Amino acid sequence: MRSRGQTYWDWADAQLHSRTHTEVLESGLTIDVQVRLSRVGATQMFIGVYGPDGACLHEEAHKARPGQSMTTAMLWGVALARDLGASHATLGPNAKATGGATENRTSP
Repeated sequence: MRSRGQTYWDWADAQLHSRTHTEVLESGLTIDVQVRLSRVGATQMFIGVYGPDGACLHEEAHKARPGQSMTTAMLWGVALARDLGASHATLGPNAKATGGATENRTSP
């Protein structure tokens, strides 16, 4: 079971429909990417990386992905989550959680 961090709970809104991509990486880490449309039509995204034991290693929420559809944001977010997961995997089992929210990361 995942241990969600504060970034997730600040982002979560059960009244908004979202799309989710969850994947277990080769390293045993799990990535969780969610996209949704806000009440005003902005594409929003959440990215989480969790250890094999479900511990939160990294979470970030984006209040807006200007110019991106939900599909485009999902593709970008999954690629970023995989990169983050690979970075955490190379740090080993003693890696510290990074947590935090990043609002304006630029697209690749």
